[in-house]
Amino acid sequence: MNEPSVVAVQRNPLKVKAVGNEAKRMLGRAPGNIEVIRPMRDGQIADFEVTNTMLSYFMSKVHKEHNRSVLRARPRVLVCVPSQSTEIEKRTIRESAQKAGAREVHLIEEPLAAAVGAGLNIEVPAGNLIVDIGGGTTDIAIISLNGIVVSDSIRVGGDEFDRSIINYIRGKESCVIGEVTAESVKKQLGTAQELPDNEVKELDVKAHNLATGIPKKFTLTSLDIYQALQDPLSKIVSSVKQTMSNCPPEISADIAESGIVLTGGGALIDGLDLLLTAETGLPVVIAEDPLTCVARGCGTVLSENRVSLFI
Repeated sequence: MNEPSVVAVQRNPLKVKAVGNEAKRMLGRAPGNIEVIRPMRDGQIADFEVTNTMLSYFMSKVHKEHNRSVLRARPRVLVCVPSQSTEIEKRTIRESAQKAGAREVHLIEEPLAAAVGAGLNIEVPAGNLIVDIGGGTTDIAIISLNGIVVSDSIRVGGDEFDRSIINYIRGKESCVIGEVTAESVKKQLGTAQELPDNEVKELDVKAHNLATGIPKKFTLTSLDIYQALQDPLSKIVSSVKQTMSNCPPEISADIAESGIVLTGGGALIDGLDLLLTAETGLPVVIAEDPLTCVARGCGTVLSENRVSLFI
């Protein structure tokens, strides 16, 4: 199942109004008595109770779609965590999945799942460099022999891209857009390179004018979004370079040949592969269907019971 981790709730007592895609459509449009939240932020659980409810809903929905009894829904669960997660964060995630109804809960570091989902052979003694840009975090890891040799995890990802676009528009146009609009702008105009004039895209946007309080229409270009994304992209490039600088010499030689594999939704930002090549001198490959690499990798690891990758 492919749905966003968004929940619409009424508080006191907690009553879920919508989950996933249906809840995401309510972002910025819900009345005051309904709160639309993302219970997981920056790779961590921000709201334990709502996360439990969301996971339980997803598990039940999958069982219904496969004509299985929801009353007996006690699945084995594998959850990805950022490579720099603390033991407290890992324990919180395990407890949340257990409370949601899992009979077994295992964890895997996100870059390992991404590498498996990208089809890399991580069992051999050869270095693979994965850059996984998710919604809340970017995980960079050098992998060999089913383990992570060097890694870094920064709280920069798709959500940070959206916030940067919101802040850029606030500064340039004195207007405020919501998360949904920012995400749409990112998908249509997002670029990591300065495009020539004949390739610049344009998009008409309507937003709330801070000065007048009424809607305002203006045009954004891919050059605007290139400027807006400079800060988060520079943080990702810096982290990749830092990880590479800590790499053992023999593995460094492997990576010079195999290059970087990009996964995660952030890999879909136009020109990001070219930016990383320009900054590192390494070839960059975007994995097939990068948005679902981590989830598909989890499915493979769990179905093949590759316990050596569990943490």
